[in-house]
Amino acid sequence: MASSGVNVLRYSALFAGVGYGLYRQSTFNAQSHKAKVDRDFAHQESLITQAKAEFKKKNTPQGSATKGGGVISDPNDPKFDLEGYLTALMGEKAK
Repeated sequence: MASSGVNVLRYSALFAGVGYGLYRQSTFNAQSHKAKVDRDFAHQESLITQAKAEFKKKNTPQGSATKGGGVISDPNDPKFDLEGYLTALMGEKAK
């Protein structure tokens, strides 16, 4: 039969292992939850961006994006050219 010191060591190791396993499992669960929250946030962000683009496309009149020779005056437009806009503005002032 094993002595009581050996049994104490065995049960101590067992409980330490169970405690470590619980700690690791909670860590994995926390990482998984954080990754899920990040994925959900990125998905919502992409939906919002897409909805904003569709709203802008739907509610912007065809001729209001450009004025005076086809120069885009909206600084939020991806095709906005600052130099072209300033040149057109200076040309209007010279007239």
